[in-house]
Amino acid sequence: MSEHKHLKLGVFGFGCVGQGLYHVLNETHGIKAEIKKICVKNRNKSRILGSEIFTYDKNDILSDPEIDVVVELIDDSNAAFDIVKSALQNGKHVVTANKKMLAEHLTEIYELQLKYDRSVLYEGAVCGSIPILRNLEEYYDNDLITSIEGIFNGSTNYILTKVFEEKKTYVEALKGAQELGFAESDPALDVKAFDPKFKLTIAIAHTFGVFLKPEEIINIGIDKISTVDLKYAKENNYKIKLIARALKSDGKIYGFVIPQFVPTDNMLATVRNEYNAVLVEGAFAEKQVFIGKGAGSYPTGSAVLSDVSALAYGYRYEYKKFTQGEDLIFSNNATVDVVVSFPVGTLISNHDFENFKGGYQGNGHQYLTGSVKLEKLKAWYEWDNVSVILAPELNLVPIEKNKKELLYA
Repeated sequence: MSEHKHLKLGVFGFGCVGQGLYHVLNETHGIKAEIKKICVKNRNKSRILGSEIFTYDKNDILSDPEIDVVVELIDDSNAAFDIVKSALQNGKHVVTANKKMLAEHLTEIYELQLKYDRSVLYEGAVCGSIPILRNLEEYYDNDLITSIEGIFNGSTNYILTKVFEEKKTYVEALKGAQELGFAESDPALDVKAFDPKFKLTIAIAHTFGVFLKPEEIINIGIDKISTVDLKYAKENNYKIKLIARALKSDGKIYGFVIPQFVPTDNMLATVRNEYNAVLVEGAFAEKQVFIGKGAGSYPTGSAVLSDVSALAYGYRYEYKKFTQGEDLIFSNNATVDVVVSFPVGTLISNHDFENFKGGYQGNGHQYLTGSVKLEKLKAWYEWDNVSVILAPELNLVPIEKNKKELLYA
């Protein structure tokens, strides 16, 4: 593309993010771009713009030779992938914020970009307004990154903030998050930690060059956290945060999304409401922190517009960590230190731990602490009334598969 080309956009979806993009674009004078058409599904919905800009036929955008960039902002991940694929096949660049679609099809999207010599940019899909993907691509392209972690979901962080600071119930806090447009239309995507898992899947590709399917990553949500856990946290001067993380050790990548007790003097404990935080640790730059709004109309809309602006200058992701070819392997074969709580009578005992540290019971509830295999935590999370929360200090120990291998601790 020529430098700073005036772009014509075709937008799919005009919900929270779509409207945010429209407003941010209208307020920003440095970006040479205009929305030509917006494709929506519901014919009867009243909208803030005149009917002439809307269409109900996707081909009015995909087949329009004047439209340079397709901006995909819909809920349906399967329909979203079809739009992205068709747009690339029709010679159009794509901007999307659909983390579920990206996480499930990232390998195909990478290959489609190469095949059709077009770009797909998706900064808004990972942590809203935080420019983490472009930094991973550009700033950290020569660094040996050892870990990426943080609060990747604004909705659950908002809920946990309200529960801790305003004594709201979980149900009240979730309702508030949905009313503000922070929570997904399906709340399970947030509270069961699927949304941050999709984001972590994408981040791992740009951090370590490993393309995963999201189902490979273990996700444990905040929906099983009980009033007993909240009491335990307050008594020990902890907050509870839903933490996504990936780390490298001895040629393997470990990644998961699990709630964690965080000491109140930890930087992540101070990240409130819909804000996200990303911590990147590298061999040379050491630890760096990014904080910004991870949900909402304007923050995500501004990230989408930043991608549109980048396309005007011919920018594309180079997937540098992948092309450098470290051949890292993803693994769940490790133990982590946890606090597991459950009603007395649940079939969990100290024998389920690789290294049991202690426990107590009271008021019909039992607590056990120690190191447990990641796969066992995943199984426990499926049980009713079992709460799994990581201990304050992450202690991940890869499990020895081959007796000749050196065990890392």
